[in-house]
Amino acid sequence: MRARASVVEEDVPVIAPQFRLQWEPAQGAHVLLYPEGMVKLSDTAAEILKRVDGDATVGQIILKLVQAYPGADLRADVLEFLNAAFEKGWVRAQDR
Repeated sequence: MRARASVVEEDVPVIAPQFRLQWEPAQGAHVLLYPEGMVKLSDTAAEILKRVDGDATVGQIILKLVQAYPGADLRADVLEFLNAAFEKGWVRAQDR
């Protein structure tokens, strides 16, 4: 884990080991499963987390989303979501 309080574009995020991202047909949405329960994700959150693979930096994730959704200004929203996910323990920054 790192001491910084916020995610930066050079970070390589990874979904924390106790969580698993998957499509849940009963919920009609992507969810994060963990031993004590489940978090139902919005479509936007799922699109971001699907790109959190432990290899791509935050900057690369933003670029991939901008390419998938041309014309949208996504940088601030992606950083805000990833910071919230980091604070909740859903993702962590992997050392490079």
